[in-house]
Amino acid sequence: MNNKVVNKDPSTQRESFTELLGQLAANAAGIFHDEIELVIQGIHEKVQVVRSGVLTVATGAVISFAGFLSLCAALIIALTSHMTPVIASLVAGAALALIGIVIVAIGYKQLKKSILKTKKNSAITLKEDKE
Repeated sequence: MNNKVVNKDPSTQRESFTELLGQLAANAAGIFHDEIELVIQGIHEKVQVVRSGVLTVATGAVISFAGFLSLCAALIIALTSHMTPVIASLVAGAALALIGIVIVAIGYKQLKKSILKTKKNSAITLKEDKE
């Protein structure tokens, strides 16, 4: 009735089990290798996007700086109709330096607040972890 032949020889069963374990190990290693390659490829793609963005921002900053210098020259030229060129340059430079100092001070205060907030949050987290 049942034409199925069952191999009850333990040595062949052991070999097939060993072979299965070997195949499992090989497949697991292959999957692990493929996953690592996928992660590396994703990182490379993100680096390319970031590199492109940084290059675009840097190019824009250089062009903007050139425009800013042109505006400074125009300001000095405009002031020369009211004063000597040396005084016009000093006035424009002093005004721009003052504006720069104010911007740096504002940025420093914001950065200081951010750092203090981070330290405070870290201290709270450490305290909670201890409890």
